[in-house]
Amino acid sequence: MVTRRANGEGSVYKRSDGRWCATVSLDDGRRKSFYGKTRQETGRKLATAVKARHDGLPIPAEKQTVAQFLSEWLQSTRPALRYRTWQRYEELVRLHALPTVGRLSLARLEPGHLQRLYGERLSAGQSPASVQRLHAVLHRALRDAQRWGLVARNVAALVERPRASRREMMALDPEQARSLMNAAAGERLEALYVLALTTSMRQGELLALRWPDVDLDRGALQVRGSLQRLPDGLTIVEPKTANSRRQVALTRAAVEVLRRHRVEQNEERLKLGGAWEDNGLVFANEVGRPIEVRNLMRRSFLPLLKGSSLPVIRFHDLRHTAATLLLGEGVHPKVVAEMLGHSRISTTLDLYSHVTPTMQRQAAEALDAVLTVMR
Repeated sequence: MVTRRANGEGSVYKRSDGRWCATVSLDDGRRKSFYGKTRQETGRKLATAVKARHDGLPIPAEKQTVAQFLSEWLQSTRPALRYRTWQRYEELVRLHALPTVGRLSLARLEPGHLQRLYGERLSAGQSPASVQRLHAVLHRALRDAQRWGLVARNVAALVERPRASRREMMALDPEQARSLMNAAAGERLEALYVLALTTSMRQGELLALRWPDVDLDRGALQVRGSLQRLPDGLTIVEPKTANSRRQVALTRAAVEVLRRHRVEQNEERLKLGGAWEDNGLVFANEVGRPIEVRNLMRRSFLPLLKGSSLPVIRFHDLRHTAATLLLGEGVHPKVVAEMLGHSRISTTLDLYSHVTPTMQRQAAEALDAVLTVMR
């Protein structure tokens, strides 16, 4: 007997050979069939297909492989992810997951398959942190597969992820930070390094900063974007998180150097005339365009470090330096978290736990002073 459903929701019937069959209409007019030993099993497959169609997702094949699912999952998540995030997901899946588990049936994927995958990647030289990121992507993908009814459970949730050792935080001490600022004095991008060491802004946020977002009279700026390289070229995109869109107070030194920087930039613009590409950027290259990170590192940052006999660090470590110096001077972690654009103070305290002993010592000395006065 044919069990009829509403238009577009398919039908379930028993074939002459004893098997149950379900069919559903596709958007292009074709029909797709599913088979099962019982009406309940076939009905579940049909319900999954109908839900996928209503959600705008590809209808899964009965013998869908892990590779097929991950490919479709990546495409479905692309609009919701920042390009660089999606790119990392795609690389982790393509380079590290598919060669080992791609041919397996999604429905028959077991925790052991993933556990062996992680072990193989570690044996091949991948760092525990990299394998952790792979696990996080697979966990998210299989969570969606379970939510969509493609699998009965998220097998990644049953796997012990590799433990990653904490990456040692690289930060300049106060004397080294002063050495860098002295070395940058008079350089074309002096203001960039002063802001990096005094605002805790990310590199992309600094390179996306526009003059309308800087109020030198009030001594503050607004973080409204981040410079990223997308397939179409360097582009200013939305900040990393909602909390990344924030106001940052400027030090007097930062205000002074920005005033000089604006005068010098105006002189460059007038000298070039029509050749200057006015994008309103605070930190632009010699013709007004966004600064290429590779050029910044090769032509400016690394030579400054070398000329000052400073350790070779990443530009991002200037952000760590600023946060470490602030916390070391007793600035409340909540204030530092806001400057960093962290949504939770726990994130800040976890990242900068190496400063905690100093903060505890300051707290002990403060209590000691209070109690000594009380006696």
